Amino acid sequence: MASVDDIFKHSGVSSKRKLDPIRDPNEIYKSAKITSDGSSRHARVDEDGDEDMEAGPAPPLADDEDFGPELPPDDDEGRFFGGGITKQESEILDYVDEADAGRAPEKIDAAWLRKTALNFEKRISKNAELRAKFEDDPQKFISSEADLDSDIKGLSLLSEHPELYPEFVKTGCVASLVSLLAHENTDIAIDAIEIMGELTDEDVSAEDEQWNGLVDAMMDADLLGLLVSNFSRLNEDDESDRNGIYHALGVIENLCSRQSVAERVGEDEKLLQWLLQRIQRQEKTVTQNKQYAAEILAILAQMAVANRTKLIGLDAVDLLLQLVAPYRRRDPDKGGDEEEYMENIFASLTCLADEAAGKTKFIDAEGVELCLIMLKEGKKSKPPALRLINHAAGGNSGVEVCQKLVDAGGLKGLFTLFMKTQDHRLAEHLVEIFASMLRLLPANSAERIRTLAKFVEKDYEKISKLIKFRRDYIARLSLAEQQNEAEKAATSQDDREAAELEWLSRRIDAGLFTLQTIDTVLAWLVAEDTGAARKIKQVLAERDEKVSVIGRTLKEQLEGLDTTEENQDLRDMLSTLVEFVQ
Repeated sequence: MASVDDIFKHSGVSSKRKLDPIRDPNEIYKSAKITSDGSSRHARVDEDGDEDMEAGPAPPLADDEDFGPELPPDDDEGRFFGGGITKQESEILDYVDEADAGRAPEKIDAAWLRKTALNFEKRISKNAELRAKFEDDPQKFISSEADLDSDIKGLSLLSEHPELYPEFVKTGCVASLVSLLAHENTDIAIDAIEIMGELTDEDVSAEDEQWNGLVDAMMDADLLGLLVSNFSRLNEDDESDRNGIYHALGVIENLCSRQSVAERVGEDEKLLQWLLQRIQRQEKTVTQNKQYAAEILAILAQMAVANRTKLIGLDAVDLLLQLVAPYRRRDPDKGGDEEEYMENIFASLTCLADEAAGKTKFIDAEGVELCLIMLKEGKKSKPPALRLINHAAGGNSGVEVCQKLVDAGGLKGLFTLFMKTQDHRLAEHLVEIFASMLRLLPANSAERIRTLAKFVEKDYEKISKLIKFRRDYIARLSLAEQQNEAEKAATSQDDREAAELEWLSRRIDAGLFTLQTIDTVLAWLVAEDTGAARKIKQVLAERDEKVSVIGRTLKEQLEGLDTTEENQDLRDMLSTLVEFVQ
């Protein structure tokens, strides 16, 4: 008995999405969006012909050969040069064209949708009935499967008419479409996944209410559970299945564009486990699906605290550190999937290290030591490793990470990098790390004393570098403030409230937060070391400045803090520091 797959391979109708081999791979994958009219599915014409026939002109006939019947008369109507049709045939074609031109295009409205939905449900029912009735004779249901496949693809028109999404939900078709992910024929399931990706794509001009209603209906129909079940049954060695997994990941990415849905996605432990397993799979080169799985993890980790907590509980921190460890001494290929894969692994780690439980896991898995090696020996891994340390050391629960940085011999590497780097992004992370250490390391502890000593050594060279760095940001902020002042003069009082946010945003972009962090470090040094205080006053005096300029920055930061309990420690710290830099 022939299998269903064999019949599909040899039948004239193919339900499997074929990818044209000469197409640009970018058209297949994410870097180019699939248009709503289904541009990923190309019609293909097979040219029939005798392969044994020789090319070129026919050999000449022998002199005694029969030349056949008499030649037709001269071509008065220009058949050869006129396209190969007679005048009468041309008139017939013109008549048909005129009839087609007079036919109005089908109107895509609620009536069309109800009709389409009814036919779609009938296709599903008929296919299910024939499959059950002729389970051992695929020839009896193959035609209904091809019809169903065609109707699935026809739903892509809806992505051009998102105003019909609410009606689409009312018809119950959304649940039916999702149910096809469990279809016995994986080609049907893959096409359903692809259509759902098109309907939920960010490029669809749907209103929030329209998009939310559609996605809620999909989620209520167990979309996530069915996607995960397809991950386990699709074989990535097969090109069509591999593309199916890619499209399924695309659907998940689309869902995560709304935080509440991203949290629901993060609750699915089976999905998280599959993603963690997928990014570990050994491959000669990092494939796009492996990279995409890493990207989905990074998105989930970024979107919600609950997601981060769930991932930390699955030992994701240790696993992710193992995956980035090879990059301490080697770089991924520039611009390839592996480079993006590495960046996404680091992004997930950085989000997890923001949580108190993540910091503990980070220390236990020797994440501090690994990052310090990367700062010393890494190239492309150096910036994300430094950013990771910054997040791990930050916050009220970062004290153990700060202590570990000192105990692991990290001070030398951090301060050496600070003195050498010309990259403002690296310097910003370093200053934030210094601020965290001065804020969190216990008073009179060995770790704090060693940290302060680094600022004092070599004639306070780090302090000179800090103030130089400060002046760079003062210059940037001055330009932003000049632009703000010019706009304020031309802005009416009624429009000021909205404009204030834009003006603040411009100052933040110019480096306001970094300036505040630099001045926090300088204020700590003034408060804790008389030699450092003297040096700071001396360098500031070179431009007729006093330590009170530092105080003004801290006062502004203090005034901008809300009165929540979370910020109380920071408020207390800033209030104390301001007293030393009046």
